[in-house]
Amino acid sequence: MPDVFGIVLAGGEGKRLAPLTLDRAKPAVPFGGNYRLIDFALSNLVNAGYRRIVVLTQYKSHSLDRHVSRTWQLSPMLGNYVAPVPAQMRRGPHWYAGSADAIYQNFNLLNDERPEYIIVFGADHIYRMDPRQMVDQHVASGAAVTVAALRAPLSQADQFGVIETAEDGRRISAFREKPTDAKGLPDAPDQIFASMGNYVFTAEAMVDALTADAEDESSKHDLGGDIIPVLVERGEAEVYDFTRNEVPGATDRDRGYWRDVGTLDAYYDAHMDLISVDPIFNLYNRQWPILSWPDPLPPAKFVFEDEGRTGRALDSMVCAGVVISGGTARRTVLSPGVHLHSYSLVEDSIVMQGTEVGRNAVVRRAILDKDVKVAPRAQVGVDPEADRERFTVSSAGVVVIPKGQTVEA
Repeated sequence: MPDVFGIVLAGGEGKRLAPLTLDRAKPAVPFGGNYRLIDFALSNLVNAGYRRIVVLTQYKSHSLDRHVSRTWQLSPMLGNYVAPVPAQMRRGPHWYAGSADAIYQNFNLLNDERPEYIIVFGADHIYRMDPRQMVDQHVASGAAVTVAALRAPLSQADQFGVIETAEDGRRISAFREKPTDAKGLPDAPDQIFASMGNYVFTAEAMVDALTADAEDESSKHDLGGDIIPVLVERGEAEVYDFTRNEVPGATDRDRGYWRDVGTLDAYYDAHMDLISVDPIFNLYNRQWPILSWPDPLPPAKFVFEDEGRTGRALDSMVCAGVVISGGTARRTVLSPGVHLHSYSLVEDSIVMQGTEVGRNAVVRRAILDKDVKVAPRAQVGVDPEADRERFTVSSAGVVVIPKGQTVEA
C-alpha cells in the first residue's frame, strides 16, 4: 500500500450558510441528524485505510476541534490518528492566505511524517468515495498531482472550476475557473469535468510547488487557482473521473453522488432527499459507513395516543433521545434529544439537537439550529412576512432559526 498522508482542509467560513455558521466553522455544521459535514470526508479516508490525517482549521474552530478530538480517536498503538491543527502562524504573524498557504504553513507535519504521497480533501461536501482508486491511478501515472472531478452538463460550466483534458481523457490541458466558453469532453461533448477540490500529490512535487508559490507575492495561494495551473502548464497534472469510482456497497442510484451544501437551500434539499422514500444518497450502506460518535442517549420515544393527539413521526428520520409527546412530525429530520410537545406540528423541516417545540406550536419548511426553544403556540414558516421580519429566510423560502434562540408566540 502506498505511503499516504491525509490533509483535510477545514478552514471554511461558510458565509452562505449563515446563521448556521455564526458560531461554528462550516465543516462543523450538523448534517443528517447524527453527523457533521466533516464526517463524510473523514469517513472516506478512514474507510480506505488512510489513518494518518490532520485537519487544518482556522475560523471559529472550537466546535470543530472538539468534535474531531472527541469523535475521531483512532488507535495510537498502530500509528493512527486524526488530529485537528489550528492556524499557528508558523511563517509569520498572519492567518492562512489560502488553501495552498494553509499547507505551506504546516510543512513541519510533512517533515515529521515524510510520506510519499499526500491526499488533500475538502471538508464540507456530502458524498462517498473510495480514494484508494484515485491514489492507485496517481501512482501508476507518475503525475505530480491528480485532481478528482465529476461530470457535469456543459451548460453548467460557468458554475465550476472546469478541467479540460487532452485526447487521452486523463492528462489535464487546462484548468479554468467558471468559464463561459468551456469545451466538452473527448468522450462526451455535452459534458465537462468539474473539480471536486480533492487532490493527490506526489510529496516532493507538492513541496516544490508550494515553496515557489509562497515566494510569489502576486499569488492568492490557492490550490485550485494557483498551484494546479502551474502543474498543468508543466504537463504534470492528471484528472480522476469520480463517476468511475466503485464504492463497496454502493447502488446504481447513489453512484457518483456528490453535493455541495454550501447554501441554505442546497443544505435543506439534501436533507429532504434523505427522508424521501427512495433517497439518492444511501445512509444505510454498512460496507462503507459514514462514521461519527453520537451522544449516548436513550432510544427515541413516542407517547400519547388519545383523542386529538398522538405522538408520531411520518416520512421522517428520528434520532436517539427524541421524545414526541403527543406531537406530529412529517417529512422532518429530528436530531438527537429533540422534544415535541402535545399538539405541536413540525413539517418539512430540519430540527437540530436539543431543540424543543412547545405545545400547539407549528413549524413548517424550517431549519432549527441546536437548542432552539419554540414557545407554546408559536408559529414558524406559516406567515412569510412575519418570518422575514424576525428571522433569516432563504431564497426558496426556508426559515432558519439560529442556535439557542427562543421563538415567542
